[in-house]
Amino acid sequence: MAAKQALNILKLKRMKQSGESIAMVTAYDYPSARLAEEAGVDMILVGDSLGNVVLGYDSTIPVTLDDMVYHSRSVARGAERTFIVADMPFMTYHGSLDETLRGVRRLMQEGHVHAVKMEGGAEIADTVAAVVRAGVPVLGHIGLTPQSVNQLGGYRIQGKDAKDARRLLEDAKALQEAGAFGIVLELVTEEVAAEITKLLEIPTIGIGAGRGCSGQVLVFHDLVKYTDDYREKRFVKTFADVGGLVKTGIADYVKEVKGGLFPAEQHVFGAEEGVVDSLYGNKDKTEKAGNAAETDRKVGMTL
Repeated sequence: MAAKQALNILKLKRMKQSGESIAMVTAYDYPSARLAEEAGVDMILVGDSLGNVVLGYDSTIPVTLDDMVYHSRSVARGAERTFIVADMPFMTYHGSLDETLRGVRRLMQEGHVHAVKMEGGAEIADTVAAVVRAGVPVLGHIGLTPQSVNQLGGYRIQGKDAKDARRLLEDAKALQEAGAFGIVLELVTEEVAAEITKLLEIPTIGIGAGRGCSGQVLVFHDLVKYTDDYREKRFVKTFADVGGLVKTGIADYVKEVKGGLFPAEQHVFGAEEGVVDSLYGNKDKTEKAGNAAETDRKVGMTL
């Protein structure tokens, strides 16, 4: 594949205007980022979903800024020609502006990402505006916001009635006015997501938000079914069963090791002739000579 040029926020806006769909996927380490870039994705999200799919938590809430910096840095090394966005983790942008900017600075300087993502609508618009003024692109995120899952009462579809639809639209407008370059719409009804997309100048990236968004994002581990206990999700299409292949491969390895089939002749390395003698043969001869001398000594003493 020919070397590509990384997108930027101006190109993303032009993609929305021209009707070209934006393909985004999450990645959490060097190999997944390399694979995503080589496959031709437009954007990579280092999502705090790594808490669920990489770190084994039952939500994104335990994910720390250190976690995000570490994984972002790995992704940046693997996808040097792709626009990378990193999540601001739970409660790192709801305190003082100084605290927020310190976290943003770490993701940009240490994590080497191009932009940050923040969950929330009108209530975080002032923070988004401040970060944008500091020179950092911000991707918004409304609808289902996993960091607020306890407040939302679980993973619930958003925008099912008129009141909720108006709230989402007002949140989207507030984020656009604050300077966000795009907005993720998660688990939003298709009709509402399409209407929001039509009314905004900036692109929307849908996940479980239907076909009317400017682009789509999926979690890497969902897209390729890279897990043992995968749970089907209505809004996800799996394009490969990597988890099944990995599990089968490891099981075959264990079977061959237990059966003495691995390593086989083609997996081992041979030494030059005489190497073994040079390591152990001289020792044997020395020991034999020493035993003979001891025997002669004892015989001499007897005589």
